[in-house]
Amino acid sequence: MAAFTQLITIAVIVFGAAGIARAALDLADLLTFLMCVAVLVDPIHRLVNFARLYQEGITGFDRFFEMLQMERHMPDQTGAAQLTHVRGDITFRNVSFRYGDGSPYVLKNLSFHIRAGEFVALVGASGVGKTTLCSLIPRFYEATAGEILLDGRNVADISPQSLRKNIGIVQQDVYLFAGTVAENLCYGKPDATRDEIIAAAKQAHAHDFIMTLPHGYDTEIGERGVRLSGGQKQRLSIARVFLKNPPILIFDEATSALDNESERSVQESLLRLARDRTTLVIAHRLSTVRNAGRIVVLTEAGIAEEGTHAELIKSAGAYARLYNTQVSI
Repeated sequence: MAAFTQLITIAVIVFGAAGIARAALDLADLLTFLMCVAVLVDPIHRLVNFARLYQEGITGFDRFFEMLQMERHMPDQTGAAQLTHVRGDITFRNVSFRYGDGSPYVLKNLSFHIRAGEFVALVGASGVGKTTLCSLIPRFYEATAGEILLDGRNVADISPQSLRKNIGIVQQDVYLFAGTVAENLCYGKPDATRDEIIAAAKQAHAHDFIMTLPHGYDTEIGERGVRLSGGQKQRLSIARVFLKNPPILIFDEATSALDNESERSVQESLLRLARDRTTLVIAHRLSTVRNAGRIVVLTEAGIAEEGTHAELIKSAGAYARLYNTQVSI
């Protein structure tokens, strides 16, 4: 529409200039024509813009009602078990998963065990289902077949709220909200006191940078934490999990987007957080999981191998190839 308006204006100027050159038109008439064009084009522009906004509004309204009419992903949880005194022992028994009927399996007949308090790293090429596997534990997705046990109890029989209350997740893409630093940290524990918030921030190595902000813990960080750096946002995410204090931790590529200095600081916070907790780490940078108690190598065919860093390097299998490829880059 803007191009059309400009085209009309240019045409009036060109023809008006030609008319003035032939003495068939004077300057006052040309200015009058230009004013008439402006008066004519403006309502047309408003009408076209209204039609566009109306279409966008109707589309958004339809999608909103589609979401309201969607059936709940999970069945009625009436009578579902509530967790108490979670140890963090996790078992996958012949677990298969696909996103829809007819779609290929992302995971198929997967079985392995994570002992309570164990630090397990999950590695493998992109697209083999590492993040999907971790999403099955808090029931963000339901397993297509098989069962996942938490302390011997099928997670499908546990209330999702109770289950997720005992799991802390630190992701690569940190979810922060418009509000203050303290309000964002309280997302992990809404009834936390200021002393508890500060203690969690100190454990996550976030207290020092928070105190350099204009208003400390009461500083507005903007939508999605736009006023913070990537490392700062990650440390707030870790502090949030410290505050929640869950027995089970999932780190999903928590440091892959950070520079070396920020990564070292965040890694120290993650190791401190993982102490005495069941911890599952997804990592592409294999140097960050060398100290894991056990490394599980996942491929499209399932679990290719597992063991410590030294054992897998010595076996010269899939993990060794991945590690040597990264070292040589």
